[in-house]
Amino acid sequence: MVQRWQAESGHGHPYGVQPWGNFYLQQQPEIRTSGLGLLSPLPDDLMLSLLYLMPAADLVRLGLASKALYCFAHTTDLWKALTVEELGGDFQWCGSWRETYLCHKVPGYKPGSHKPILVEGFYSDFLHQPWFCATVKIRPEWLEVDNIDRRSALSAAEFKEQYESQSRPVILTDAISDWPALEKWDRNYLAAALAGRPVIVGNMPWRFGSYLAYCKKGAEQDEMPLYLFDKAFASASPQLAQDYQVPEAFSEDLFKVLGEESRPDYRWLICGPARSGSSFHVDPNATCAWNAVVRGAKKWIMFPPDVAPPGVHPSPDGADVATPISLIEWFLNFYDEARHSKHPPLEAIVKAGETLYVPRGWWHMVLNLEESVAVTQNFVSSTGLAAVLAFLKSRRADLVSGRCVEARSNLYDKFVTALEHQQPHVLHELRKKQQRQQQQRQAEQRLCQLFKAVPQQYQQQQQQQTDMVRAHGALVEGTAGF
Repeated sequence: MVQRWQAESGHGHPYGVQPWGNFYLQQQPEIRTSGLGLLSPLPDDLMLSLLYLMPAADLVRLGLASKALYCFAHTTDLWKALTVEELGGDFQWCGSWRETYLCHKVPGYKPGSHKPILVEGFYSDFLHQPWFCATVKIRPEWLEVDNIDRRSALSAAEFKEQYESQSRPVILTDAISDWPALEKWDRNYLAAALAGRPVIVGNMPWRFGSYLAYCKKGAEQDEMPLYLFDKAFASASPQLAQDYQVPEAFSEDLFKVLGEESRPDYRWLICGPARSGSSFHVDPNATCAWNAVVRGAKKWIMFPPDVAPPGVHPSPDGADVATPISLIEWFLNFYDEARHSKHPPLEAIVKAGETLYVPRGWWHMVLNLEESVAVTQNFVSSTGLAAVLAFLKSRRADLVSGRCVEARSNLYDKFVTALEHQQPHVLHELRKKQQRQQQQRQAEQRLCQLFKAVPQQYQQQQQQQTDMVRAHGALVEGTAGF
């Protein structure tokens, strides 16, 4: 068992933590019970939750109490949380989250002075799993399937007819071939363009230089590496906005009628190291999206709206989604099940220069196979307008997103008003289409009622004939008695 874990990850856990299964295969006592003392009945997840409440100084002292507490107190995620909470994104990476925190908070602390102790006899699935997911090699079978259409020279009309109206994903191989970004956007260019302003990483502002250092030397330690997802890049760095343009197939975006300040968030610069990405989700506000890869390569897994991915449990109203902790954990535990299920997913590796269309309501997850840079935008076309209006009409602030809470409940009214003033023909065509659909439904209902009535009439006729036969039989029997 030990050999299998190490073979898949390439090396053993830095503090010697092993999965509980190894305990039953080795002639070695476990030290957790004695090392935790009165705390040993607590499950590992609850134990770690308590440690999250501790300040760093107490965490260091606790790690000196026993070997078991040493393993708990050196958990990467504890020091990651402390660093992000207290330093934000304004720090220099120093080799690990613990080292980074101590270098910035403890005067005179020397980077690299910590030498991990290899503990024997400590078993914990909960502490071992994040390290294993962070270090396990990506398996070749995860990358084999490629079943999303790839198209080139596809006109906007052909895209709308063959894919958008059919709610089918497609990869456009030449939609961004004229983007200057394909040539310009390397590390140095982005660092210069984003210098002097924070970028959003893990929902917090970071200096871009700090994030680059983390990507280069620290991301491989994290089960779920931090992802740059910046919605203000175009306005804050106009030169980046000039390096790309919306592909022709996606040029119709009716949310434009609201203006840049009033429309929901819709475009993002996305950067991340290998193994970073997005867990399963559905794009906001019933919109469609396109994702153009400028650098790197991304593995996509997609399920249609009516098929929840294995291991993903959305609430009935879609407001909450429970998913595995990390992308690699999903691949390890659910990918084989998904691939051989009744509804296997669509999959592909999207490479630099390619653009993926994500239809409304489709579940998708993305795993970066290497350091990657991409641009993505959500949009509303006339094809998807009815679905977006129906979604916004709920006026539920917990479902509508991309605007401040106060502006979510009336987004529907503002959108409809803006359309009536700026694009009245679009609403007119939509209403005509909805009227035709309503008339068609009514005709179908009348036809169904007619077919239901015919068997009833037939049954009545059959009953009448049966009654006549019985009456005739009774008459014959009565006549025979004379």
